[in-house]
Amino acid sequence: MLTVYSDSHLHRQAKTELYGGRLVPPHECPERAGFVLGQIKASGLGEVIAPRPFGMEPIRRVHEAGYLEFLANAWDEWSRTGYQGEAIPTCWPARRMAQRRPTHIDGKLGYYAASSETSISAGSWEAALGAVDVALTAAAHVRAGARGAFALCRPPGHHAASDLYCGYCFLNNAAIAAQWLRDQGAARVAILDVDFHHGNGTQDIFYDRDDVFFASLHGDPQEAFPHFLGYADEEGTGRGLGFNANYPLPRGAGFDAWGAALRSALGRIATYAPDYIVVSLGVDTFENDPISFFKLNSADFSRYGTMIGELGIPTLFVLEGGYAVAEIGVNVVNVLSAYDSATGHGR
Repeated sequence: MLTVYSDSHLHRQAKTELYGGRLVPPHECPERAGFVLGQIKASGLGEVIAPRPFGMEPIRRVHEAGYLEFLANAWDEWSRTGYQGEAIPTCWPARRMAQRRPTHIDGKLGYYAASSETSISAGSWEAALGAVDVALTAAAHVRAGARGAFALCRPPGHHAASDLYCGYCFLNNAAIAAQWLRDQGAARVAILDVDFHHGNGTQDIFYDRDDVFFASLHGDPQEAFPHFLGYADEEGTGRGLGFNANYPLPRGAGFDAWGAALRSALGRIATYAPDYIVVSLGVDTFENDPISFFKLNSADFSRYGTMIGELGIPTLFVLEGGYAVAEIGVNVVNVLSAYDSATGHGR
C-alpha cells in the first residue's frame, strides 16, 4: 500500500495542552508520525511518497472563509498582543450569549474553538495545510485505481467542523478528501471513523447530506470527549436523515463489542454502496492508550483491517488519533497490512 507523508507536520511543535487541570506536553506530538513512518518502512508495507500541492480550493469546499482567515492569522495576532505562551481560548459564546465574531484575538479563539485543550502555536497553520495535501494526494492515488492508500496526516482532522477547531484538529483532512472525491465525480462516499473519539467535525459537515454516509465507533459521549455529539439517536437531518450512524460504546469495551459495532457499520456501508470509503484511522482504541478507555489489542487491528478489506471497495485511510506512542506504528501497520491481504495486494 502506498503511503503519503510530508515533513511539513514538523511545523507544529506545540508545547502545551490543557489536560486534567494542568498544562502538560501535548499528547498529539511530532513523534507520533515518526513512529508510524518508521514502522511502515520496517514492515515493507509499500512505497512512501511526498504530497503534491492542491491549493486552497478543496479546503474552501469544506471550511468557512472567515474560519480559514482566522487560522491563517491567529498566531500572528496572538503574538502581537505581547502575551506569553501559546494561544488557548478562555471564553466561549455559550448558551444565551451573542454569537458574534469579536475583533480581539482572545474573543476570536473562543468563537472558533469547541474546546480548550488545543493550543495554537507557531507553524500550526502551515502543518495543517500540509496534512490536507497529504490526504488529497492519497485520495488521488485511490481515484486513479489503487485499492487502498494511506495518508499519514498530522495534525489530525476529524474534530474540525466547517468553522470550529478542537481535539488537536484544525482542518478536517478526511472530510476534505471525501468532498474532493465527490467533486471528481464519485456519486457516493462513505466515511468510517474508527478513532476512539467521536468524529464530531465530520458529522457536522455532512449531517444534512445523503451523498456522504458517516459512521463512527467511539467512546460514549456521556463519558468521553467531545461529549456533546456522538449519541446513537443522531441520524442526520433533512436529506441526510438516515445517513449518519453513531455507535457509542462503554468504558472497557473490547473487540467483541467493538467488532460487533464495526460489522453493523460495514453492513450499512455495503448497502449504501459508495464508490470510495474514507477511513478516519485513529488507533487510540488500543488498550494502553493514555487518553481512551477501550481495550483493543494489537492483533485486533489486523482483524478489523481484514473486515474493511473484505468489502472490496477502494479505501483511503487517513491518520487521526493514537497516543500510546510506542505502539501506534504497529497498530496502524496491522490495519493496513491486513487490508492489503484481504484485497489480494498483500506481500
